[in-house]
Formats: sequence, structure tokens, C-alpha cells
Amino acid sequence: MIANTVRSCFPLAAAAVADKAEDINKLNVFPVPDGDTGTNMSLTLNAVVKELAAVPDGADMAAVAAAITHGSLMGARGNSGVITSQILRGLAEGFAEAGDPVTSSTVAAAFRRAVKVAFQAVRKPVEGTILTVLRDVSAKADACEKDRLELEETLDALVVEAYQSVARTPDLLPVLKENGVVDSGAFGFAIFLENFVAAVLGRETEGAQVAATFESGDDAKANALSRVRIEANDDWEGSEYRYCNEFLFKAEKPFDADEALKYLASLGDCELVVGAYPDFKVHVHSNEPNRVLAYMLQFGQVYEVFIHNMDMESRERTEKIHADEDAAAGSEPAAEPKELGFVAVAAGSGEADILRSLGVDVVVSGGQTMNPSTADLLEAVEQVNARSVIIMPNNGNIRMAAEAAADACDSKHVVVLPTRSVPQAFSALFCVMPDSTLDEVLDEMQDAIEEVRDGEVTHAVRDSTAADGSPIHAGDVMGIIDDAIEVVGKDVAEVTLECVRRMQADEEGDSMTILAGADMPDDEFNDLVEKIEEANPDLEVDAHRGEQPLYPVIFSIE
Repeated sequence: MIANTVRSCFPLAAAAVADKAEDINKLNVFPVPDGDTGTNMSLTLNAVVKELAAVPDGADMAAVAAAITHGSLMGARGNSGVITSQILRGLAEGFAEAGDPVTSSTVAAAFRRAVKVAFQAVRKPVEGTILTVLRDVSAKADACEKDRLELEETLDALVVEAYQSVARTPDLLPVLKENGVVDSGAFGFAIFLENFVAAVLGRETEGAQVAATFESGDDAKANALSRVRIEANDDWEGSEYRYCNEFLFKAEKPFDADEALKYLASLGDCELVVGAYPDFKVHVHSNEPNRVLAYMLQFGQVYEVFIHNMDMESRERTEKIHADEDAAAGSEPAAEPKELGFVAVAAGSGEADILRSLGVDVVVSGGQTMNPSTADLLEAVEQVNARSVIIMPNNGNIRMAAEAAADACDSKHVVVLPTRSVPQAFSALFCVMPDSTLDEVLDEMQDAIEEVRDGEVTHAVRDSTAADGSPIHAGDVMGIIDDAIEVVGKDVAEVTLECVRRMQADEEGDSMTILAGADMPDDEFNDLVEKIEEANPDLEVDAHRGEQPLYPVIFSIE
């Protein structure tokens, strides 16, 4: 029964992709070298595994297909994950429609359905990517159907074609050839297909062998890998767009998905809106996450929001590749663990740079609306070569995930310093002396953050109410003091100045740290700082570019 076969084989293929996720990440140079394709594909596949586990025993392929469609849509991460979800949806729908028994004709029909669904989801398909490999595999399935091949011969032929198509991707996409790599998403798809077929045919799922009737799968795979020369992108100048925005969307009224795509395209690229009313997945690369979210909020609710800084991720990818190169060359022996290390969460590249300059070992990308997971924080902790590690979540919504990561780590002593903001982390880190131990600094850091009062300025995305009961309308500028909306206005500078005035009137501070957001131009920021200094001559103002999204200004007074 096809339903039972899919349910038993899918987890094995997903596990194979998870095992190779880091290798896939290192290949990732298109559309930007942010090193997350393997991770995103693995997260998407694992969401399907969880959904399939909840399907009752004996369910038919229609129920299994529904689980695959829903699980992959809800769990899709990144451009590669969303496209993978549509490929899986098409295959599942194709097999459900064809029914039992599975033949070469059944497989060909399923791949034709996958091509149709996946290409419909992408407004501007690019040759040399996972979509190209999908189309090539589908064409091979059609040829096998025409030649009346047996099912096992067909499945073997598709694996070979997948790897051969992967090997051709650098000839179709110049950026791949320039970097000496095959397409990462295409390679991940080939790994999934290879191991799914191996599981179906009862073979070992790692390093699966295909029948000798065709060019061996190992030869096809070796041909693809021979075109891989993973290199660091030290000279990459960056994408036109910095932020990868993705979220789930529940429509509260019908909306035109095509019009939504056109609007998202005006804000960035790699735009995707997939799903069916009322549940959708939205993805776009843009410099204006606030406008992306505000637009979709007109039609319903957004949730599971992830906003990734691709500049930061690209640098992290390059650092990992250099580290692997050094390790392979034996150029740097393993260092003795230090006593104390630090992990901190930051939303902006400027924030991250300052944290690193103050001694943070690993900065995790995240913040308000883009909370990192427990797994993300645990992975960061494991990267720190220290006996003890302090995690600074820098956001109240991230504290629980940080504490869960601390509890889950058994390789070193981990504690969470409950920082609510990045400026609090700055103050805490100033307390750390060289060669400090955990016991020596933890109390001092806690005392330091308690002296810090936080302020944030952002735009309202929907109607709400301020702390004093006054109305807030979508588009208003909100001034947030210690997590409460205290000031509402129309101008970022005016709201910031009023927040500072109130905080100083309540308790006069000596120093202020202020961070400019990604959407705050330098001239406006410099003018704001001058006005703050004029209004508060005794306040020492330390101004920096934080580059955080959504919040034009973040500041603290102590």
C-alpha cells in the first residue's frame, strides 16, 4: 500500500538530509551565500515527519498526502524550504490521485504534478536550481514510462538523473560556476530522492547503491561531487536585500495572492505566497520587514515570523568554511577551553559587531518577531570553547528558549543572564574582567542590568491601546519604556525625545546608549542625537548603528 510505504520511508530520507545539512549549507551561494539551505530543507522535512507520525494507522494515501502538504507548508523554512514544500505537495497529490499499485506510470504522473505545482509557486524560476533538477527527473520518469520499465529500474534511473542534473547546475547558473559549487537545494533534493528510493527498495539508506542497469548511482553522485569545490565568499559584496522574511499567514478574508506577490516583488525578491485559503506561507527577501508584515496584516494574521539577516549569515558561513579549511590543513591545534564564554542574541549587524567587540563568542540572529529556537541557542553554546557559558537572550520572549538550551547542554556549565535588550547586554559585558570565572562575574552582571532602563521606538502595525488607555492607530509611532507603550506620535524623533524626557524626569541617568535601526538614515539619526544632547546636556550619549529591523531607535539610560 503506497500510504504505508511513504510513511515508513519518508523519515529515513529526511534523516539522510539532516545528516548532510551542514554540507548542503556550505554549498549555498544562490540566491545569497547565507549558508542555510540544508538547515531549512531539513526543518521542512522534519515538520512532515512529525505530521505523518500523527496520521492514524491504516490511513489512505489521501490522508497521508494531506499530512505532507500541511506539514511541509507549516514547517517550511527559507526559500529552499518553501519550494521543497511545493514539490512534496505535488508528489503527494500525484500519488494520491493515481492510487495503488505503484508503477512507472504512477511515478511519472506524480512527478508531472510536482513540476506543475512547484513551478506555479515561483514567479521567476531560475535555471540551475532545484526546479531544474525536478524537471529533469520528471522528464526521465516520462521516458521510463514510455519504455515500459519496471518500477525498480525507473526509481534507480531517477536517482541517477537527479545527480547528473545536479552536476549540470553550474553550467546553467553562472554564480555556481564562479564559486565552484553545484546548487545546494538541488543537491539536497537528490540526497532526499536517493535515500527515499533506497528505503523503498529495502537498501541501506546511507550511500545507497543503484542497479548496474544504468550508470551507477555512485558514479553519478561522484560526478556531481567532483564539481564541488566549496570556497569561502570573502569577496561577496552582499545582496541588494538584507533580510529574509518568512512567516505563516492565516487569511481572515479572501485576498488576491497574485496581487500580494506583485506588492512583495516591489519590496524585494524571491517572493513566494503558497498554500490555500485560509492558510499560507509567505517568503520574501526585503530591506523593509515592517512593510512586508504591515501589508499582509490587512488581510489576516501573521505568526511564526522569522526574519534572518542574510549579511550576518553569509559571514557566519564564510567563517565556518575557513575554520574547516584550517582544521583540514592541521594549521591550528585545538585550543584549551577558557573559563568563561558568552552567547548573545542580536537582531542587527551593528548590534552583533558591538557584542563581539565586547567579548561575545557567538551571536545568534534573532529578536522581537524572530525568536531563535532552543536548538539554535544550544548549537551556539556548543560552538563556544569554554567550560562555562553565559547566554544573554536580550529579549523577554527568548528567555525560556535560552533556559531550555541551558538545561539541555551537558557538555559545559550554562546559565542564562536574563537581559531584556541588547543595551543591557552591553552594560553587563563591561563588568567582565579578563580570565573571569562564572561565579566572579554573574552577580556583577546581574547588578549591572538592573541599573539599565530600556526604550524602544517602532511603528504600530494595527490599532491598539497605550499604557494610559489612549488609542493607537496602525502606522503610529510608539515609544516603549520598559515594555510599556508610554508615548504615541507621528514622528520617530519626537517620540524618542519624549521618551527620554520622561525617563530622565522619573530618574535622571548619567549615560545613554542609542542604536539606529536599519531603516533610520544616518542624517536623521545624527540630527536626533544632537537634539537629545541639547535637551540633556548632562547626559553622556553613546550612539551607534545597530541595524536592527522594525525598530528605528533602541536606547537605554543608566
